[in-house]
Amino acid sequence: MGLSRVLNSRSVSPPEIEVLNVVCAVNLGCTLDLQSINFRTRNSEYNPKRFCGVVMRLFNPKATALIFSSGKIVVTGVRHEQNAVLASRKYARIIQKLGFKVQFKDFKIHNMVATCDLRFPLRLDNLHQIHGQFSSYEPELFPALIYRMIKPRIVILIFVNGKLVVTGAKNRAEIHEGLDQILPILRSFRKQ
Repeated sequence: MGLSRVLNSRSVSPPEIEVLNVVCAVNLGCTLDLQSINFRTRNSEYNPKRFCGVVMRLFNPKATALIFSSGKIVVTGVRHEQNAVLASRKYARIIQKLGFKVQFKDFKIHNMVATCDLRFPLRLDNLHQIHGQFSSYEPELFPALIYRMIKPRIVILIFVNGKLVVTGAKNRAEIHEGLDQILPILRSFRKQ
């Protein structure tokens, strides 16, 4: 195999995708006394003048929960779907041990944020001219081109240096599907 073929095969290899945050929600099916939860738990804070929920942190898996009196919990800060489920169950168990009649229902992942690096710079002005119906690019206001995909329904922030931030995905398959669709387009706008 020739050196040029090896170099070309390296440049075509898919970029490494790193999931940075998974946001999920669960309903505990009961109303909660936030003042009581705050007084009886560690690593929690409740300031109703600033925010209407209890903010509670876990260290394993590392996660932050927003706990509301309606019984709904939003968990954020985990880096994997399995840890999102585990953290949500741990929060439910902590609240259950305080004497609340907890049910674990309606668990759903709402958003995943991932990054990847293409390792080559891009011509964003040209990309925006040709894909203007899907993108917005105002470098004076924000340094990235915002590319809104329709299927899968995700948003990709594309920076001049070739770094991407993918948001709005509900699972890893949507992230991979979106990147598989946009990578050939981005390669055609590579700076020479």
